[in-house]
Amino acid sequence: MLHLENVGLLRNGKWILKDINWNMKKGEHWTLLGLNGAGKTALLHMLCAYYFPTEGSVSVLGKRFGKDPLGDELRQQIGVVSSKIQARFYESDSAYQIVLSGAFASIGLYEEPTDYMRLKAQKLLKNLGCYQYANRSFYTLSQGEKQRVMIARALMGDPRLLILDEPTIGLDFLAREQLLETIEQLAKRTDSPSIIYVTHHVEEILPCFQHTLLLKEGEVFTQGDTKSTITEQSLTHFFNIPVVLSWEDNRPYIRKK
Repeated sequence: MLHLENVGLLRNGKWILKDINWNMKKGEHWTLLGLNGAGKTALLHMLCAYYFPTEGSVSVLGKRFGKDPLGDELRQQIGVVSSKIQARFYESDSAYQIVLSGAFASIGLYEEPTDYMRLKAQKLLKNLGCYQYANRSFYTLSQGEKQRVMIARALMGDPRLLILDEPTIGLDFLAREQLLETIEQLAKRTDSPSIIYVTHHVEEILPCFQHTLLLKEGEVFTQGDTKSTITEQSLTHFFNIPVVLSWEDNRPYIRKK
């Protein structure tokens, strides 16, 4: 799915990413954990071929940067859910229209959907628990409801890779847990794309994310299977403060020691 080898990104005279090595296999689900300013956004832009590495090699979904055609051909195979994309939509559009627009990778619905597309959109709305508000205007939905709609939209194109970029921003505790449960169920489906879940909250690392990469100041701090990566020792050094780690229902929780 991904192969990054000794990747660095230099922008405006500053190294945003340095010596990034990362391999992600088909069927794996990863958490990308980092504090604000760690370089998470720059790394995501690179995976979607908006940034090219200054040094090192990058391959995404079998496409090698600098060798194979990229652009829209690659991005059509990657579903992205982020607050920046959500903000670009016309809030007068219904949830159903926004999901349908995912079939065309457009902001707004300008083409006539096929019957197949309509049935697929309805199925996704049902699977993600948002069918009951399919005909409501997007702007009337809660933030949690909007995120479910955006995930359904991202899945319309049958992506091989799904990137969820801090999807719980602005959600209260209940809405956050409901959305996380939806993501957990999605990841368990046999037809689920590989998922990269981006966050700076340790407690959002769900059991389905069996691999975790910690990014700090543009560099890989550590990575590997989640239980080996998320430890009191590693998180104490990662956050630069002593922490106490506990696991409940295979999810990690931390507090300051």
